[in-house]
Amino acid sequence: MTGSCANKSSEPKDFDSNFAHVVYFWLKNPDSQEDCKAFEASLKKFLSTSEYAKTKFIGKPANTPREVVDNSWTYSIILTFPSKEIQNKYQQESVHRKFIEESEHLWEKVQVYDAVCL
Repeated sequence: MTGSCANKSSEPKDFDSNFAHVVYFWLKNPDSQEDCKAFEASLKKFLSTSEYAKTKFIGKPANTPREVVDNSWTYSIILTFPSKEIQNKYQQESVHRKFIEESEHLWEKVQVYDAVCL
């Protein structure tokens, strides 16, 4: 999985700068190892089979204590796409919908930031 912390390598990353999709998840029970394992497994399965996402980065808060930094979330993903149209296809992708179905009971909040290149 490109960019996954669990799969670090020295190979160049396939980052498509045309469209970035950044998602933050706040789990209902962030201290539950069982919930975290279930969420991570579902997320990794989904991202390893996504047909459309290029960069596939899974993150946890870096706990950088600065006034402008929000460390309140539990997990984040950064996905990139060659275009807004491809990202729209990803939104309807069956593995994406299955991930939501499998995991939405684990989170209390999701925040999405989409950006296009200048």
